[in-house]
Amino acid sequence: MNDKPKDVIRQTDADAIRLAKTLLRASRYGALAAIDPESGAPLASRVGVATDTDGCPLILVSGLSAHTAAIVADPRCSLLLGEVGKGDPLAHPRISLACRAQRFQRDTPDWARAERRYLNRNPKAKLYVGLGDFAFFRLEIDKASLNGGFGKAYLLTREDLLSPGPIGDFAQSEQSALDHMNQDHADAIGRYAIHFAGAVKGDWRMTGLDPEGIDLADGDKVLRIFFEQPLAAPRDAHLKLVEMAKQARAALG
Repeated sequence: MNDKPKDVIRQTDADAIRLAKTLLRASRYGALAAIDPESGAPLASRVGVATDTDGCPLILVSGLSAHTAAIVADPRCSLLLGEVGKGDPLAHPRISLACRAQRFQRDTPDWARAERRYLNRNPKAKLYVGLGDFAFFRLEIDKASLNGGFGKAYLLTREDLLSPGPIGDFAQSEQSALDHMNQDHADAIGRYAIHFAGAVKGDWRMTGLDPEGIDLADGDKVLRIFFEQPLAAPRDAHLKLVEMAKQARAALG
């Protein structure tokens, strides 16, 4: 008789990585867990979330909040992402990220990039992003635990989750590409959402562009669409988006 306990962790494969990246890129909020500097006890709070160009989470938090004081005192933290749907909430996918919080300083390129990407994802944050006590933190991923549903547990590395390629080049050219698509090609964006993500017709906007894909939003609804292969350079994005538009138009009529 073999009494060896069954290993509940599955081998990480391409499907698990895709699911993990989808949860990461498509989340608008999450639960941040940190260490209370006064008691040493765990401290959890809900935070708004976006992602940096490479996929690391970005949060915008008030210096008056307990969780901000906690990650300033000890940058080790964890971020839980994943929305529930119908039925048992434990049957829906979620990912827990072990991170280290890095604060961005105002009037720096890092702050400007974080503000741009965060507001593209969470436009209502414009009401308080300029307040002096608010700050952006980038949560540097160390590792992650993915639960894809009952019996679907995986361990992932930082390399599994972050996008490859010339991240800095994409960050520099991203906003002009988004503005062009949203102003001149809203019809194509709508077709992307319907054909590639199975969404319903709506007022879809493109909120993010990186080497691996695009992010779309319609109000509080967020979608992630991956390219078939990561792009080698920002100049490849135009041809890829044109190709996707043709595919969607042919499929939808």
